[in-house]
Parts: sequence; structure tokens; C-alpha cells
Amino acid sequence: MASAYYLERITQMTSAAIDQEHIEVLLHSCPQIPDRTGYILGENSSSPLPKMLEVGKNLAAQGVDMIAIPCITAHYFEEDLSSQIPVPIIDALSATADYLSERGIQAAGLMATDGTVKSGLFQKRLQDKGIKCILPDEDNQRAVMAIIYDDVKSGKPINYEKFQKVIRSLKGQGADVVILGCTELSVVKRDFTMPPGVIDVIDVLSRAAVLRCGKLKPEYEELIT
Repeated sequence: MASAYYLERITQMTSAAIDQEHIEVLLHSCPQIPDRTGYILGENSSSPLPKMLEVGKNLAAQGVDMIAIPCITAHYFEEDLSSQIPVPIIDALSATADYLSERGIQAAGLMATDGTVKSGLFQKRLQDKGIKCILPDEDNQRAVMAIIYDDVKSGKPINYEKFQKVIRSLKGQGADVVILGCTELSVVKRDFTMPPGVIDVIDVLSRAAVLRCGKLKPEYEELIT
């Protein structure tokens, strides 16, 4: 669903008057890639990397100019992917940190999988830009994982009150904005009205792709609700 939403956002953000002005997109949705969070946390031994490399090399062989990965946890493998796939891969984490830094954000709350949080990659990208990264406490992190795995990935109704509670907690700890750092959470944003001060990584990734391959609609310069 996150991949489908990513394609939708690219289409919505592109300034095009006719079909032929839109960006050509090859979407390879591969649900069989082993769970990224489980592997990072040592809960399963099946590495996602070989299948991800296969998909990436196949896309490169079909002539794409760049690759975007609408799974934020998969960015844990970005160094290995970039070294073996012969086309650029958009770094959604760096793009988000850059976007927030350009707008003077001092502190950002992060809603993401346990795998993304444990990797520390998002934290490092933000800290490199002088932005403090605020993480949910244990109870709220469990709530984030439940929304991602028990609701969105399972195709069940989303517990929006639980979602809002995590955002309120992060804002209460001093976050200027809250990053939806998992593309399953982007699906929540798609279906519900967001409070002020939320930024969706899938929007940042879509914007980056459109800026490189097409013409961005002016209304998508500002991504923070």
C-alpha cells in the first residue's frame, strides 16, 4: 500500500498538463523481500539484501535514471545497495534532514519502526544538520509498531487515537515537527487529517524524485502540515 501511495504522490506532485508530461515510472513491488525490521533486530536470519539487490539491478537494466525505495527501514542497507547498483538511489533520510534544516527546525520527533530506530540512521542524519531527534518512550514506540504491523500491514482499521497520542507525546517533549518515518504511517496520513507540525517521508521522497525528473507543482514546496 505504501508503494502504491508513493506512485500516487509522484503523480499528484508533478506539474503536467497532459499525460505525456508525466514522469515515466517503473514500479517493482516485491512483498517477498524478508522483513527488514526483523532482520535488523536479529529476530530472523533471512537477509533482505539479496532480493533488494536483484530488484535494484533489474530496474537499472531497464534504463531507470534513479531509484527510490518507499521503505524507510530498507535504507539500513543503502550503502550496500548503492555500491552494487549502477544508478543513484535517493536517500530519503538525508532529503528529510535537509528539508527540515532549510526551514530552521531545531527538534524533530521520529515515528518509525524499531529497526529504523535501532539503526540510528535517521538520528545521525538529523544530528549532522544540528537537529535534535526525539524518540517515543517505550509505550509509545510499541504503539507505533502496532499501528504499522497490526493495523496498516494487516489491512485492518487504523487506531487513530493511538497515533495522535504518540504525536502529542513527542510534541510535549519539545518536537517542532513529527516525522512519519515509516511509509506505513504515510498511509495513515493519507486517510486522516494530520495535526499541525507533521512531515511525511513519502512526501519528501516523492518531492525529491519529481525535482530530479520533472517539474514540481508549487503547492508541494511546503510539506509540513
